[in-house]
Amino acid sequence: MSTVDHRHTRRDYARSELRRADLTPAPYPLLERWLEEAREAGNPDATAMMLATADADGQPSVRTVLLKHFDPDGLCWYTDSRSHKGRDLAENPRGALLFYWPETERQVRIEGAVEALPGEMADAYFAERPPGSRLAAAASIQSHPVENREALETRVRELETLHPDGNVPRDPAWIGYRLRPDHFEFWQGRPNRLHDRFQYQLENGEWTTTRLMP
Repeated sequence: MSTVDHRHTRRDYARSELRRADLTPAPYPLLERWLEEAREAGNPDATAMMLATADADGQPSVRTVLLKHFDPDGLCWYTDSRSHKGRDLAENPRGALLFYWPETERQVRIEGAVEALPGEMADAYFAERPPGSRLAAAASIQSHPVENREALETRVRELETLHPDGNVPRDPAWIGYRLRPDHFEFWQGRPNRLHDRFQYQLENGEWTTTRLMP
């Protein structure tokens, strides 16, 4: 194939700015505000976040997951622990998250240790999901090979027959995770690549903030 050249693909950023006066003492209220502003700006997937993990040998991988809830204890999502990311986290329980919202020209990077949520929290959220989503989760061993689409759909139909009321039980392998942050970085695009970047670092239970060069 020919060379694909994007060296001249660029745009400028001029929607907003981030000053120290805009920061909150802890990063969570600022994250909440930026999430809501991304939604208000028209992003239909404002809670989509890239999750980076690494296995015991340090081989990294990344994928998109959906933030389901967060508080000062951390950010939470739900998935199959038999997946690639689940296997990585079993070997190396640290992760990094990235939100990118082009509508507001913002990014947030988050790093920290990852832990499994209690089973009752996974039960509660699984019960809230639409029946089709519960069936899909129960029918799939995420990231594992499947012969074809029809084989997967057959597994779903078999579960529908077993559970016509839609009350599919949660597989114990389908769990919740919490990333407990020790590092945040808030990035606001600015003209001429002189972006605003502020880092929050957790030190002895307190958050410190530092402006970073772009």
